[in-house]
Amino acid sequence: MTGGGTQAAALMSVLDLEERSPDVFVGQTPTTRLQRIFGGQVAAQALMAAVHTVAPGRGVHSLHSYFLRPGDPHEELRYTVERIRDGRSFSTRRVIACQRRRDDDVAVFALTADFHAGEAAVVGHSRPMPEVPGPDGLLSLADHAAGHGALAAPALEISRAVEQRPMADPFAPEAKTPPHTQSHAWFRVAGRLPEDAGVHAAALTFVSDLTLLSAGLARVGGGWGGRYVGASLDHAVWFHAPVQADQWFLYETDSPAATAGRALCFGSIWSADGTHVATVAQEGLIRSLGE
Repeated sequence: MTGGGTQAAALMSVLDLEERSPDVFVGQTPTTRLQRIFGGQVAAQALMAAVHTVAPGRGVHSLHSYFLRPGDPHEELRYTVERIRDGRSFSTRRVIACQRRRDDDVAVFALTADFHAGEAAVVGHSRPMPEVPGPDGLLSLADHAAGHGALAAPALEISRAVEQRPMADPFAPEAKTPPHTQSHAWFRVAGRLPEDAGVHAAALTFVSDLTLLSAGLARVGGGWGGRYVGASLDHAVWFHAPVQADQWFLYETDSPAATAGRALCFGSIWSADGTHVATVAQEGLIRSLGE
């Protein structure tokens, strides 16, 4: 599989897994200066491993996952797929991602994904897309990063394959006041991805982890890299409609609750034509660098 542009090709090199043995896949990590693997990469690769074991015509409708340990970018990731169920309409897969730690194999990530053949809908409804400016005319992530030096480097590093057009400066956001605590940004994979629904779902999963935990800081402002550090604990995605991850889509994030050092964050994703394509949920750990 290849992408039609430099950035898309880079993302496809991440999503194009090697099948080492039946139902065991190996994923590569791009060269990085970061000390741990971006969680969205592991989630996207795990989903691709599951996709490879499911019959054509069954698209993923949901995934639920846990980040168990930080991923080491210098060690290969091995994804073992367990075929839990293949029914008349649904297929379920469990995926465990492992890495070597000294002389042991340890689990760093666990995912369960469910796939559905689709059927006639009895009901149909969705959230309307917020009325916000389109991506044209908005500053890019790189534009915002230019004024923040090393503070912005990690965000640029993990999103090299993705174009971002946030509504506000993500590196120095102002504190938001309820009930208006939502944040909005436009995203797309730079270049062209293959016409493969599984690839686009995995790419969307990759992107969905880029900014979601930032919703937990919306009420205090300040952003990452200054006073706070965070880590994803779990991640879930529900896919409502097909998505083209290499076309602009709007991502709205918000956090309804935060307690005991953890923030629960929700996200909604719409394609540019207003179709509500996915809902995302994540709980993450947020700590003060001053503690």
